[in-house]
Order: sequence, then structure tokens, then C-alpha cells
Amino acid sequence: MSDFDFRNPDYLPIFRQRVERLNRIRENPDCLPALRLFYRDNPAQFISDWGVTVDSRNIERGIPATVPFVLFPRQVEWINWTIDRWKGQERGLTEKSRDMGLSWLSVALASTLCLFTDGMVIGFGSRKEEYVDRIGAPKSLFWKARKFIECLPPEFRPGWNPKTDAPHMRINFPATGSNMSGEAGDGIGRGDRTSIYFVDEAAFLERPELVEASLSQTTNCRIDISTPHGMSNPFAEKRHSGRTSVFTFHWREDPRKDESWYEKQNDELDPVTVAQEIDLNYQASVEGVLIPSEWVQAAVDAHKKLGFEPSGARRGSLDVADEGRDLNAFLSSHGVVIEDVEAWSGKGSDIYKTAERAFHLCDLNNLAGFDYDADGLGSGIRGDAREINAKRKADHQRQIKVTQFRGSAAVADPDGEMIKGRTNKDFFSNAKAQGWWSLRQRFQKTYRAVREGRQYPPDELISISGEMPSKNRLMLINELSQPTYTTNAAGKIVVDKAPNATKSPNCADTVMIRYAPAQEAVFDYSKLL
Repeated sequence: MSDFDFRNPDYLPIFRQRVERLNRIRENPDCLPALRLFYRDNPAQFISDWGVTVDSRNIERGIPATVPFVLFPRQVEWINWTIDRWKGQERGLTEKSRDMGLSWLSVALASTLCLFTDGMVIGFGSRKEEYVDRIGAPKSLFWKARKFIECLPPEFRPGWNPKTDAPHMRINFPATGSNMSGEAGDGIGRGDRTSIYFVDEAAFLERPELVEASLSQTTNCRIDISTPHGMSNPFAEKRHSGRTSVFTFHWREDPRKDESWYEKQNDELDPVTVAQEIDLNYQASVEGVLIPSEWVQAAVDAHKKLGFEPSGARRGSLDVADEGRDLNAFLSSHGVVIEDVEAWSGKGSDIYKTAERAFHLCDLNNLAGFDYDADGLGSGIRGDAREINAKRKADHQRQIKVTQFRGSAAVADPDGEMIKGRTNKDFFSNAKAQGWWSLRQRFQKTYRAVREGRQYPPDELISISGEMPSKNRLMLINELSQPTYTTNAAGKIVVDKAPNATKSPNCADTVMIRYAPAQEAVFDYSKLL
């Protein structure tokens, strides 16, 4: 419901609609077979039409504990994503911020599939049995599932009896012959073969290698669901492998939450917990994180929070990838405001096509030009850009200024001091380390300006537009807190962009390239035309 106010919900109109809808169905029961077929293929609609959730915290707000399950858009997307994984016989992984309603959503989807699909077997596993099923414990998954089913109109749960069809760790659906089963600990995956298997809080399993072995023989569609728990677990490894379909449930996509909610979490929880369980930062407990997650979060719409308008050059930046799992990435910016960033696979393409796409994005976003990573694969951009600009000149199109950035080069302004008391040439190992440290300083100042009220010139800050597509924004936010730093034997800063075998942060690289200190010998292709 696009017009539903999730922060100040009024459920009375929804209850009335459901009563009216149910009365129409009972006046015309012949519609039920067609309606069941419709709901079989549209489970999200069934949950929105008839599902409920229970939250005892509602009472203190003057709201009933049991309320209609009104899905917000990202929840509908997750249901469709899960159905696609099932039909494609694929694995999937869902990373989530805490308190996103995934437990209710997963059992509601499982119940709906079992109610309307013959022969479904859906498994649930968690590290402790009490998390899967404990009679009378609202925290357990199967308590939620029983409540969801019990509150449905009898027309949609024919023959279902909670006393006989919902024993411990099992829920049967007599009309379809489907069932849901629960397992815990090392026993996950030891039971029947399943159509779909949900592994709850997968990052916290005590012996995940046993679960991996068991479930590999049990199901073709395993869905891991968890908040992050560092990098030393199979959940994190799969998340960053590039081989598993990933769905991200970030708190910024939950219409019930806003900046005041986030600030409350920061006040009540320690920084590592906030970074890990709220911001989805897998590196939260890793030492030497270059740009802490809370700094990045503070930068979202910082220009609006601090009351300044975007100004300055409209430029982009490009990070070039090969045909492997890394992605090409392009950033669009207006001064210190990052307006958008997008990534795409280079598979089946070449450097020239990547350059063409960068030129197209400059035109699309009214950018004067772009900086690019000239090390490695990016070295080919130089000649391609010259050729593209020549063609554009012949077609009376504007020239795009393309400027190289070399992370392997010597530092800019070697005798200057970004860190008081240390010259740049003595503090940074190369231009890449200097560029990342410069970015760290921007985010730190932005955090202090937003959270602590300190005053800085806007040109020294950075802002991530909240208007960019959510998928792009969340990808960028996650990547920016990935790099770590150490010092080498000479005492100089060295940056590791992909610690713990994580993927290269291509989107974050475009931010570093865009805002890195200017290097000498800027190459202007327009002079050659």
C-alpha cells in the first residue's frame, strides 16, 4: 500500500476492507477455486490481503498487538526474489539489518506456499531449537507460523487443525499435503528433502561446515538469512564470493525507520554492533577500518542535513574491471555531492565499450568529463577516449574531458602535510593510499559536522545523495567501509581495498578517484583534436 503511513499506522480501514472482502467471498463461494489459484501465483498479495503479524511493542503505542501484515515494497521484492530462487533451483543469501521483520516474512511466505501448492516441503533451521519452535514463545519461528495460519479465514486453511496439524517442529497442511519442518544445531539438513530451506541467522551457526554438507544433499534452494557476524564464517564468504545471489535488507529501505531511529540505535548500542547489525558492515570488528560505517551513514544527504546546496564541477569517475567477478563502476557527482554510482559486468564486452558507456553517462548526467583509473586495465581508456572524442567532434558533439589517475604513482604535493608533522611523501606509500586517506578525512569531517555540530567549509565535506537508486546507494555504502589500512616497514600508510578475500570495492574506488588530490601532468584530450 503506497499510501499507508508505516510510522503512524491506522489499521482500522484495513480491518474493514478485510471484513467486506470476506463477506463478498462468503456470498459467492464459487470464486474460491480461482482465488486460490491466484494466491498460489501471487503469495505477496495473499499476505497483504489476509496475513497478520504480532508485536507486543504495539500496545505501548495504542495499537493492537495483532495487526494486518502490510507489506512495504522491499518486502514484496524479497518474496519475488525468493520465488525466483526456488523456481530456478538456486541458492540465495539475505543480509539484513536487525528488526526488519524477516522472521515473520519468511514464515508467512512458507505458510502461503504450503497452503496453495501441492506437495511443498519447506524447512527451517537455526542454531538453537528454541529459535525454531518453542510452544508459547513468540520469538520462535513456528510460533509465528501457527499464529499466521490461525488468524486466516477458514476458507484459506481448509481442514487445518492446530491441535493435530501443528506438533512440535512441524506444521502440516492437509488440503495440499504440504508441510513445514524445523531443525536446529548440527541437525540442520538431516531431515526430509525440501523444496526450500531457510537457514535463520546463518552467520551465527556453531558448526556451519556440518550444515553445509547436510543441506547440499537436502535441497536445491537454500536461503541463508542473517545479520553479519564478521568475515570468518561461510555466510560472509558466500556474501562476498560473487557466486551467490544476494538480497540486501537495509534499514534505510524500511519505511518504519528514519534518521531519529538510527540515532537512537547509536545512543543505545556500541559502535561495532551498530556497524555490524544495523549498517551491515562485515568489517565492523576488523582492526584498521579506514572509513568507519558510522561516518559513511552520516554522509547520506549530508548536504541537506547541513543546509548547503551542491556547487562546483559536474564530473564523473570510472573504475575499469575485467570479465571476471569484478564490476566496472561509474560515479556521477556535483561538487562534493555524489549523485549516483552504478556498476556493470564487463563479461562479453571490452574496454572500448566501457569507455563508450562512460561517455554516455557523462551526457546523460550532464558531466563535463570523468577521471579514470589508469593503472592496469584502465590504461586502455586513454586511446579509446581519444578516438571517441574525435568521432564526437566530427559529429559536432561536445568534447568530454578525460583525466587519468594513477594509484601507483607518487603522492601529490609530496612536501605538503595532510597529517600535521608528516610530509605526504613520508606518510603515504603511493597516490592510492593518499587518495583513500583524503577520502577518510572528508568522511570524518562530515561525521563531525552532522553528529557533533562542528563547522567546516562545505568543499571539505562529502555527501551521498539519498535520491540515487537504493540498490546503488546501499552497494556504495557497504563498499566504502571495506578497505583497511596498515603501515609498512618504512612507516608509511598502505591501504588494502579487499581484506579477507572480499570483492574489490569498485564503486567505492570511483569515489576515491573522484576526490583524490590532483595529480600533475593532467592529460586533456581536447588538445589533441
